Amino acid sequence: MKITHMIVLTTLLAAGLACGYSKKATTPAAPGTMPNISALVPNSAASGSKNNTLTINGTHFNGNASVNWNGTALTTQPISANQVMAAIPDGDVASPGTAAVTVTNPGTPGGIYGGGTAAETSNSMTFTIN
Repeated sequence: MKITHMIVLTTLLAAGLACGYSKKATTPAAPGTMPNISALVPNSAASGSKNNTLTINGTHFNGNASVNWNGTALTTQPISANQVMAAIPDGDVASPGTAAVTVTNPGTPGGIYGGGTAAETSNSMTFTIN
């Protein structure tokens, strides 16, 4: 009888502990910091030009923010919370047209119960390739 009580007690204890750790994260991510672009410097380039560097001025750029060129992340160098720089690949300015430039602040992970912050992307500004 003593062994039966011990088995029942152990089973109940194991089931109680397992239930708390098998649940999925339930806390949604909070909104992240929304970056805002105020200017592109320069805001245009000649088609076929080489070694172009773009400076993006604005506000709320995180230290790990990334510049997006038509939705594709570029190699980005953070300068401050108000400025980031990115190298524009030569192939992206090979022919006349325009490109949509945005800045994304990546989200932060939450804990075992979820949380963290969501990634946020800025307003779009147009870069012109003449």
